[in-house]
Amino acid sequence: MKEGKKIYFASDVHLGAPQIEDLQKHERIFVSWLDSIKDNAEEIYLLGDIFDFWFEYKRAIPKGFSRFIGKLCELNDAGIPVHFFTGNHDIWIFDYLPAETGIIVHKKPLITEFDGFRFFIAHGDGLTRYETKLKIYKKVFNNKIAQWFFRWLHPDIGIKIAEIWSNQNRKKNTKPEFKGVGNEWLILWANEMIKKEHYDYFIFGHRHIDKINILNEKSRLIYLGDWISLFSYGEWDGKDFKLKYFK
Repeated sequence: MKEGKKIYFASDVHLGAPQIEDLQKHERIFVSWLDSIKDNAEEIYLLGDIFDFWFEYKRAIPKGFSRFIGKLCELNDAGIPVHFFTGNHDIWIFDYLPAETGIIVHKKPLITEFDGFRFFIAHGDGLTRYETKLKIYKKVFNNKIAQWFFRWLHPDIGIKIAEIWSNQNRKKNTKPEFKGVGNEWLILWANEMIKKEHYDYFIFGHRHIDKINILNEKSRLIYLGDWISLFSYGEWDGKDFKLKYFK
């Protein structure tokens, strides 16, 4: 990594979520953070659920998000790679966003190296054997026939259905809490993984928890938090990974 540069990570912004009172203010806060890091960002990783809902119809996209989409275009024009991981809320990103903004879309986990350290990067949903229901949902949402049928719904109907699903999902998970090392499925899964091969860092969103978890002397698992109540993000400086908060 170039001297003075850093790599940034954020997840679970949930732009457009019906539970957020002032959607434009919420979007402006996240865009302000992107603006604040652009001068020293070597790369930016957005780890899923950036949108609370997203679907690209043939000739329409969900309204709003103009500030955020414009900022993605600006970052791309400045030569800053923005990696966009699909989450369980914005799984339906197809051709429009990458073509329009230049984002690099990841629909699967990414294994990569920064400065000699090995990273496993993903949104964090559907990876483990403990998530049977979520894996079924993902199979349905990724099914081409299901996507074709959904595309034929009028956007007003499709987006309303998505809002109802989002509300029900959030009622079930009103206050995310750390369940303890023995009950966090991603920690259990990561501990199984490092028995087979080494990773220095696992970076995940999805849990809406801000926490650096020590797996062993050399391996760490990071929950990035969210941008609904925590406004947290990850920063890699070439030697160390830190969780920080945008004021």
